[in-house]
Amino acid sequence: MSDRTINREKSGKRDHMGGGPMGGGPMGMKTEKAKDFKGTIKKLLAYMKPYKLSMIIVLIFAIGSAGFSIVGPKIMGKAVTKIYLGLVEKVSGTGKGINFEYIGKTLLFLIGLYVISAIFSFIQGYVMSGVAQKVSYRMRKELSQKINRMPLKFFDKVTHGEVLSRVTNDIDTVSQTLNQSLSQIFSSFTILIGVLIMMLSISWLMTLASVLIIPFSVIFISLIVKKSQKYFKSQQEYLGHVNGHVEEIFSGHNIMKAFNGEKKAIEQFDSMNNTLYKSAWKSQFLSGMMFPIMGFIGNIGYVLVTILGGWLTIKNKIEVGDIVSFIQYVRTFQQPIGQAAQIANVLQSTAAAAERVFAFLEEEEETKDVSNPVDTENVKGGVEFRNVQFGYNPENIIINDFSAKVKPGQRVAIVGPTGAGKTTMVKLLMRFYDLNSGDIFIDGININDFKRNDLRDLFGMVLQDTWLFNGSIMENIRYGRLDATDEEVKEAAKAAHAHHFIKTLPEGYNMILNEEASNVSQGQKQLLTIARAILSDPKILILDEATSSVDTRTEVLIQRAMENLMKDRTSFIIAHRLSTIRDADLIMVMKDGDIVEQGNHEELLTANGFYASLYNSQFEISEVS
Repeated sequence: MSDRTINREKSGKRDHMGGGPMGGGPMGMKTEKAKDFKGTIKKLLAYMKPYKLSMIIVLIFAIGSAGFSIVGPKIMGKAVTKIYLGLVEKVSGTGKGINFEYIGKTLLFLIGLYVISAIFSFIQGYVMSGVAQKVSYRMRKELSQKINRMPLKFFDKVTHGEVLSRVTNDIDTVSQTLNQSLSQIFSSFTILIGVLIMMLSISWLMTLASVLIIPFSVIFISLIVKKSQKYFKSQQEYLGHVNGHVEEIFSGHNIMKAFNGEKKAIEQFDSMNNTLYKSAWKSQFLSGMMFPIMGFIGNIGYVLVTILGGWLTIKNKIEVGDIVSFIQYVRTFQQPIGQAAQIANVLQSTAAAAERVFAFLEEEEETKDVSNPVDTENVKGGVEFRNVQFGYNPENIIINDFSAKVKPGQRVAIVGPTGAGKTTMVKLLMRFYDLNSGDIFIDGININDFKRNDLRDLFGMVLQDTWLFNGSIMENIRYGRLDATDEEVKEAAKAAHAHHFIKTLPEGYNMILNEEASNVSQGQKQLLTIARAILSDPKILILDEATSSVDTRTEVLIQRAMENLMKDRTSFIIAHRLSTIRDADLIMVMKDGDIVEQGNHEELLTANGFYASLYNSQFEISEVS
């Protein structure tokens, strides 16, 4: 959409995220699974193909870091054995005692190994962070570009929060997995294989005893996860309910107060909060039991290893230092196993997140612009609708056979009951949607022969729903024409009769509007958007209930400003208050997607048809009120 497409509908709804401090531990939390796990992982790997060399470097340094750290306990065991034998010799008087020179060299060698391991780990982390950020940067860039190529009908069926979630949460999930879990997978796999080999090199019997304990850990963890899953699910569900309730009550605080709804709101909150409390403490308690149970089973393993190691030492099958080394390896061996459930969970959520991102990137795009677009430089503003047929849903046609011809500079009012298709015609004119059949022409040129951006640059819009962003008043008005000077902005504000109230505000034109622009009134917001439209100086002007949010006195002033703005400029005015469009050159009366009457105000009243009926009904309502 071009800069001159001034007002856009702004959604005030937000998706309620279920995360937060009460979201539970990674091993216990509810994980959304991908519909096609394998296919999505393949797509993600293919997406990462440009970073193949970096990934190989990460793999090499991950293996190197793990390898150097794995060798350490074995060498340390040798040093312990030397100390033990030295002490025995010293006590028995059969030798020189402890060989401190050997111990010193061994310790220095160990320090060197661990330093190299740390350097390898640092390099691995540095490269992996770069890859993760490059992938997330590329994904966000492609999603941003994709959004601009998507037809508006896509956003009619997908919430704004869902699209935002793809750009933020889903890409963050993929990025974090690449940055942390992927390198963890490389390291864990290397550690598991390397430690198993080192354990076997010390004693196959002790290794067998250690491995036999692992199934007990897995069984207990599976039971706890299965038991806690329903509580995590309930916790996530009611966390969303509580967040939604608080946001709803906060946003409608005035209404709640006006209807004395405090008691009911508190009762609802207490009910949901109690349910959240019960599910949260149960899920947290069960999740917290995992590591103590794993620690308990691990300690039993240490006892078995120590007893078995002592027996093997007496039999001279292993050395004393080997027991120390083996206990270190058992502790290290249990870490990747403990991480397995977490990594599996993370990969599932990552695949689900990546699947949503790729699904969005593969969505059908709007038809491409023509290769040789027509220049809009000399457009005068003549518009013709020829046998236009359209429906947001192909099965439900709302514009049946619309034909109309508007001369350059004409002031055209489109009136009719709600749902007649008035605003839809404007959307079709700006190619927000493509026609089912028929054509629309500007100066005799089919709108499909223009580039979309060039076409939308011809229009200036002021809608009933105002859109202002977080920034100064000066910046908000200048959004209509970014290269406008401060003086031009002020002139536009004067023409829209906004200058006076702006000067009365703190800091005037430099006053910052907050996120919802709630620090100015609804009528003042409307005046600012009208000033923005005046500044844009479009060829064709669209006013959709532009004065509906201002008082009668201000409306009269704006009507005068609009007179100057609409002079020698094609203007489309959509209005429900028929008193505001009496001076229109042409009034098109729509009903059920078709033009049922055309003419000026006097002609249509004289015809005593549908327009006269609408006009008189409004007049009668005004008289009664």
